[in-house]
Amino acid sequence: MTDMIPFIDLGAQRDRLRSRLDAAIGQVLDSGAFILGPQVRELEARLADLAKAPHGLACANGTDAIVLPLLSMGIGRGDAVFVPSFTFAASAEVVPWTRATPVFVDVDPVTYNMDPESLKAAIEMVKAEGKLRPACVIAVDLFGQMANYPAIREICDQHGMKLIADAAQAYGATLNGKSAIEWADALTISFYPAKPLGCYGDGGAVLVKDAKVRDLIKSYQVHGEGRERYEYARIGLNSRLDTLQAAILLVKLDAFAEELVLRQKAADAYQKGIGNAVKTPKLAEGATCTWAQYTVEVDDRDGFRAFLAERGVPTAVYYPIPLHMQAPYADFPVAPGGLPVTMKVCDRVVSLPMHADIRGEDQQRVIDAIQAYAAERAAA
Repeated sequence: MTDMIPFIDLGAQRDRLRSRLDAAIGQVLDSGAFILGPQVRELEARLADLAKAPHGLACANGTDAIVLPLLSMGIGRGDAVFVPSFTFAASAEVVPWTRATPVFVDVDPVTYNMDPESLKAAIEMVKAEGKLRPACVIAVDLFGQMANYPAIREICDQHGMKLIADAAQAYGATLNGKSAIEWADALTISFYPAKPLGCYGDGGAVLVKDAKVRDLIKSYQVHGEGRERYEYARIGLNSRLDTLQAAILLVKLDAFAEELVLRQKAADAYQKGIGNAVKTPKLAEGATCTWAQYTVEVDDRDGFRAFLAERGVPTAVYYPIPLHMQAPYADFPVAPGGLPVTMKVCDRVVSLPMHADIRGEDQQRVIDAIQAYAAERAAA
């Protein structure tokens, strides 16, 4: 078998930034301020500034980044929280932690993000049943493109609901030049290493508008701490980003804008080279994308993946089993009419190698393999 090209090449980025990373890590080691050092506060300020958000708070991981605003907004028992089923588990698993109920919503067939019409139907269903209060929407910016936040915000306002943007894959993306925090009450970030802005471990952050929510998050993330240390105002959790990860992220943040440009160039090269051989991703009008993944659609996914693997091209599938089809989530409500788009795309999507340092020759191998696959199928 031909040697595999990297799917995500973290080593290339590390080597490119190595001297700056070593210096940043050394500074933390010399300081001894391993928890809540000054780099954490600097990172919070820069993250908020880049997205034009009033407040930024770093936390231990991207999952905590979602549950912290839920807790701080008072979401709890008897509340319905609307979330897509076509997403990673973290987007929905945090809802039962608060004793609220996730309600699964379908996605748009082009962007794979939450479908506002399915959301409307799900809200009306919940209101008609009268058992739960529509309280919050968690919209997921899948594969690096923002959800339709203008439409979702309008729906939330009509029903007095909060809106959280799960931007784990899409921090840095925009819609009409604006970050998701323009519409959302909170924007959540994951710094998992494979994300476009990743650290070297786990890490996350929350951007919020409301100062009261910010203050509550600061309390919840440090064991429910009150006005003084060892005085507790509420039951909390331990969710702090350590200083080493913050220092690493500050170095990566310096290179982030350039890397987003490189990712877009790689996406453009895929679009041009692949053409109509398979269904390629499309951006909504006015949208930019972080290209956390470059995801195509094919009829025979297993055959497609095997064909590419024989030619040294790795692929990945996100997410083959929708959450509402998984045993722990099977009893939670689903939007009226089911989730037909979710059930279709979960069998068809496949992601190609994508990162800021992808080499032209590697990308051409991907393109050539896809064109060869399409030609073989056409001749069959």
